[in-house]
Amino acid sequence: MANHKATKKDVRQANKRRDRNRYYGKTTRNAIRDLRVIKVQKEAGDIFPDVASQIDKLAKKGIIHKNKAANLKSKLAKRINTLAK
Repeated sequence: MANHKATKKDVRQANKRRDRNRYYGKTTRNAIRDLRVIKVQKEAGDIFPDVASQIDKLAKKGIIHKNKAANLKSKLAKRINTLAK
């Protein structure tokens, strides 16, 4: 365990950030899972912008890599476009 006051603070901040990042990541993964379950193109198309926005925010904060974000959005968009209308 750290002995310096500033290092102890750094540990506390890192723990807080880790918990926050895990929450955002899990929330986004759940949103993606829920979007994949939808079978109607109109419904999925209405929800997609919100999910894409969540993915972009994760990439901007560095929680996921920007290429992973692009791949996720691309796969979701392809899936939505192939759904029955």
